Amino acid sequence: MQKNKLSDHLVLILGSLFLMVPVVVAFMTSTHAAADIHSNGLSLTWGGNFVETYEKVLTREGGFTGQVTGSRMVMNSFILGIGFALGKIVLSMLAAYAIVYFRMRFATLAFWVIFTTLLLPLEVRIMPSYQVMSELGLLNTYTGLIVPLLASATGTFYFRQFFKSVPDELLEAARIDGAGPIKFFIDVLVPLSRTMIAAIFIIMFVYGWNQYLWPMLMTTDERFFTLMRGIKQILQVWIGSQIPDYNEAFALAVLAMLPPVLIVVIFQSWFIKGLTESDK
Repeated sequence: MQKNKLSDHLVLILGSLFLMVPVVVAFMTSTHAAADIHSNGLSLTWGGNFVETYEKVLTREGGFTGQVTGSRMVMNSFILGIGFALGKIVLSMLAAYAIVYFRMRFATLAFWVIFTTLLLPLEVRIMPSYQVMSELGLLNTYTGLIVPLLASATGTFYFRQFFKSVPDELLEAARIDGAGPIKFFIDVLVPLSRTMIAAIFIIMFVYGWNQYLWPMLMTTDERFFTLMRGIKQILQVWIGSQIPDYNEAFALAVLAMLPPVLIVVIFQSWFIKGLTESDK
């Protein structure tokens, strides 16, 4: 038994190291000068340019307009991630509430129609979505970045499963107390769904934060660039003898990893509890 535990822990430790090595390499490489990285490649040693590189990344104005900063791109990524997650949660909860608690003749059919939209990822519908946003004048806006991505079959599925696990006695008690559909939803279902909301928020925030294709298509104004776009823009610079700022690109990559990691670490217990409760 003791031997099995040791082998299990060894496998977990090796797996953790395997996942951590790329992050450590990116961080250590970001502390070197761009010329050193270009000459020597990736590094596992400390370069000594940590403060200079990260200060430059966050505060230096750059880009074609000379106005965008790393902190601005971090803010744009936060707006996209949080708006994306909150919008998906609200729409998913309302859709699941209607499917579970309203006696519609085609409720099950409506759910499966929503669920089959998983077969249509963003890449499949990206051009029609772009055309609609363009005709509405929503290019280079936060609304255009967030709204087309809000419909979520995944969130609707999880909330539907959770709502079906809520005892019918709560609904009957709410009716006896004179609570209408809106009051029952806000005062009963939303508080009960806190762990599920936390789990869906983490999933959707990370997904929204890491979006690259849609922001690249929707934004030509650098004021709306996200971190993912910023990293790509840095690596595209190759004019004459000018070397791309590899250290700044790695620094942005490290910064891009921090918020999702922190959110997962902080809400880890809620995340696990929310996903397990959906199966009850």
